[in-house]
Amino acid sequence: MKRAILLMNMGGPNSLDEVEVFLRNMFNDKHVINAPKPIRKIISKLITWQRKDEAKANYVRIGGRSPIQDYTKKLIKALESKVDASVHMVMRYTPPFAFEVIKNLKEVDEIFAIPLYPHYSSTTTLSSMEDLKESIQKQGIKAELKTLSSYYRHPDYIQAIVERIQEQLQDEDPSEYELVFSAHGLPQRVIDKGDDYQRHLKYNLYHARRALTLSGIHFHKTHLAYQSRLGPLEWIRPYLEDKLASLQKEKVIIYPLAFTMDNSETEFELDIEYREIAQELGFKTYKVAKAPNDNASFVKCIHSLYEEMKA
Repeated sequence: MKRAILLMNMGGPNSLDEVEVFLRNMFNDKHVINAPKPIRKIISKLITWQRKDEAKANYVRIGGRSPIQDYTKKLIKALESKVDASVHMVMRYTPPFAFEVIKNLKEVDEIFAIPLYPHYSSTTTLSSMEDLKESIQKQGIKAELKTLSSYYRHPDYIQAIVERIQEQLQDEDPSEYELVFSAHGLPQRVIDKGDDYQRHLKYNLYHARRALTLSGIHFHKTHLAYQSRLGPLEWIRPYLEDKLASLQKEKVIIYPLAFTMDNSETEFELDIEYREIAQELGFKTYKVAKAPNDNASFVKCIHSLYEEMKA
């Protein structure tokens, strides 16, 4: 039996030329912009035109491209030696798109779609899965598709979070630090309509706090905040800049909750933009933990999820 694992993610520009592709596809997604298709297309073009130059300048500061594919390739390499399946990345807004990847899987019997989003949201998980299912249907793929909606409480995923935080803390006293779990924000109205994202984040925070305590790591305080908002709408709070301004200690570690692969939101937004804000606020120490990426515990998590789906 031939099996394939698809690691699903949003993607990111592989070059400066792809920045517009990324923006246009993201803001033309019905789960991101809730408007009729013709209107959504116009909105997408307008937002892309408004944001493309600034976005390109931001990507220049982190090497001219998103790091998400490189990190995903490392995860795939680590997984391939452990599973009885081929492993592929599928990106929602930039290549490789689902339609392209599926073309090469016509002889596969089972497809296991694992989102690299630990928390379910219509804007990420549902969007990616619908796109995948549509691609499979259009190409007449007969393979059985197995999917997964969330895994924010998986013990190996939680362990990866603890290990990434420990890497930043090293031998320092955690009681001298505040720990902020920063997640990508969503408009409040998305949550008000019943999206599970924020609820899953809060459960994730509970399990991460508990694991840190069991590991003997006791921060002064731990917090949840949200980044990456745009536009005039009310987004879920607290915003990360407001949370930073409210902290008591002068040392802080940021953990990029909701991101399993480092990307522009972590390497530019958190590590550059918010570092500048932290410096203006007078922090003595500002550290950003790595996302799980190819951390051994996270590799074990994805492997375990695959075995559970296969059973």
